[in-house]
Amino acid sequence: MAITVGIVAGEASGDLLGSRLIRALKKHRPDIEFVGIAGPKMISEGAKSLYSMEKLSLHGYGFDVLKQIPALLRIRKSLGDHFIANPPQIFIGIDAPDFNFSLEKRLKKKGIKTIHYVSPSIWAWRKGRMGKIKRAVNHMLALFPFEPALYEDNGVKATFVGHPLADEIPLYPVVQEARDLLKLPKSSLTIAMLPGSRVGEVKQLAELYVETAKKVSMVQPEALFLVPLITRETRLIFEKVLYASINQAGEKHHPHFKILFGHAHLAMQASDLVVVASGTATLEAALLKRPMVITYRMPWFSWTILKRMNYLPYVGLPNILAKRFVVPELLQDDANPTKLAETILNIVNDKAIMDDIRIEFTGMHEMLRQNNEEKAAQAVLAYLT
Repeated sequence: MAITVGIVAGEASGDLLGSRLIRALKKHRPDIEFVGIAGPKMISEGAKSLYSMEKLSLHGYGFDVLKQIPALLRIRKSLGDHFIANPPQIFIGIDAPDFNFSLEKRLKKKGIKTIHYVSPSIWAWRKGRMGKIKRAVNHMLALFPFEPALYEDNGVKATFVGHPLADEIPLYPVVQEARDLLKLPKSSLTIAMLPGSRVGEVKQLAELYVETAKKVSMVQPEALFLVPLITRETRLIFEKVLYASINQAGEKHHPHFKILFGHAHLAMQASDLVVVASGTATLEAALLKRPMVITYRMPWFSWTILKRMNYLPYVGLPNILAKRFVVPELLQDDANPTKLAETILNIVNDKAIMDDIRIEFTGMHEMLRQNNEEKAAQAVLAYLT
């Protein structure tokens, strides 16, 4: 008789994690059936999706988002009813904490063991959330090595399973390979600038990046700036700022920009230094062994609230993992063209700093490389014996 595992992923990154976990579990137990909410990658591995994963994503702003919440709550209740009427041996919630924790809490009360895959960033912002997690989760699968201790101190079993990016990215990436693929000049100083994937982020950072490039180019005229943007909207926002600057300065005297449609990974791999907003992209840059400057801006009111919630002196994942400032962070008022350009030039012109950063990132990569999908599968299998 087949074993049933309930599973919910709410976005593309969760779908990828879920598909790898399903594949690894099926190597050991081909008799497992996965039922819940799955994306295309999980479905291709055999998961049955009772609702479209897209229904878990809220679209738009303000009132448009509020209008979608009742439908989301109905899906969560209906899914919970299904699992209570047809109890799986375990339930696995993959990320999507706002949706999954409430569902997990309800199922746990009914005696169904719950596993949550990917810890929310309670260590940085929301330690008060631990009580809710304890009521919802039997076992947390954590991507970072410092996370399990936080949970076990609060009575929640946790396992460090490593980060999937650390398994995917080679320990020693070949820079020239990426430069060849992007058809870049061989000798130019190359700086990747990643303003983020959201419209609001690009609006906040586009002018900062263009003005910073101008200042860097005054010292390093051959510098080339790569800007990968993943949507038409973000590309139009950045191009509007860039073309306004070119019209003002004249194309001959303007920094050299190459705007890419996607290819953020290649842009970082090909660069001498990365300028990046905080988030997973900072970890990817570290795994590619790229020196970086982390910089971020947001509306003043949001910054005031976030600053009060922050429990750590740093926001970038590389610094959090190292427990020190391996790379600079220029945030809010410090995120200005003069400071950012000076910081970039200080790093790229100091070989010792560049080498120290790469050595630190290599050690970080080795620590996070754990054969993630197999280690996660082993933690789950313990509940299926």
